[in-house]
Amino acid sequence: MARFSQTKKRRSLKGKRRFRDRAGKDWKGPIVDYKEIDLLRKFLTASSKMMSRKRAGTNAPEQRDIRRAIKRARFMALLPFTGT
Repeated sequence: MARFSQTKKRRSLKGKRRFRDRAGKDWKGPIVDYKEIDLLRKFLTASSKMMSRKRAGTNAPEQRDIRRAIKRARFMALLPFTGT
């Protein structure tokens, strides 16, 4: 008996990453700052919740930097706490 049924299709994350150009050791990642509102909006859902690491395609240090920047931007009233 198979563990997973054959009828379910697995969704691939190929091509859905936020940083497709991530490659090599010299890539440092995007500069995450609380003033970069356009970049931070990419990591918020329609209801202004922070995206998960899996959905956003970030690693743990990047996610921590994004979380800090979003919280600072919310405190400075640059991003909303609730959906728009």
